[in-house]
Amino acid sequence: MRWRHAVLVAGALTMSAAAAFAQGAREGAMRFLALGDSYTIGENVDSASRWPVQLAKALRARKLNVGDPEIIARTGWTTDELAAGIEIAAPGGPYPLVSLLIGVNNQYRGRDAEKYRAEFKALLAQSVAFAGGKASRVIVLSIPDWGVTPFAAGRDRAKIAVDIDRFNAVGRAETLVAGAHWVDVTPTSREPHGNWTGSDGLHPAAAQYARWVELALDAAIAALKP
Repeated sequence: MRWRHAVLVAGALTMSAAAAFAQGAREGAMRFLALGDSYTIGENVDSASRWPVQLAKALRARKLNVGDPEIIARTGWTTDELAAGIEIAAPGGPYPLVSLLIGVNNQYRGRDAEKYRAEFKALLAQSVAFAGGKASRVIVLSIPDWGVTPFAAGRDRAKIAVDIDRFNAVGRAETLVAGAHWVDVTPTSREPHGNWTGSDGLHPAAAQYARWVELALDAAIAALKP
């Protein structure tokens, strides 16, 4: 989420879903599909520090045999761009665990929250389909507040917070209606920790992603129950 127009077409899909599975496969492991933008791809952190990778590791530490995540994400993606990326990657389900985190770039570009609702709802339905039609196997993370970061200096931080909360209200409502798990990471993104933001002054550092994993862990464990 380096918000420069050039980056909206830069960055890269981490890898095709098939290649990710081949690389991250573990014998008998449950598959995990992670969908999103720069937060899911882990912009500005190493691959081991991405929150979906940390989550898979935490689940394995609890004796749940989960493979490394198959990640479909790119820095700068909006809801419609994620949908296009999914179509290209064509992941093959079913997945016992699917995560979705998307919308910050919709907010950043000034897009309408109700249009976001329609596109988010479609992505959520697609996530449920990837999970074999079981909404209980889908976890949705809220949009963190980039307005508290050094990158936002000189901007209207209060308005950014209001906008983020508006988009999250939409996401939470649709997630609960669908029967998926909602994980609210926004409050922790607003906490004033010195090690919370990476060197780019915008994206979370590994420590913040680790906290997200703590918040998401119970939902992920519940999602993996038979």
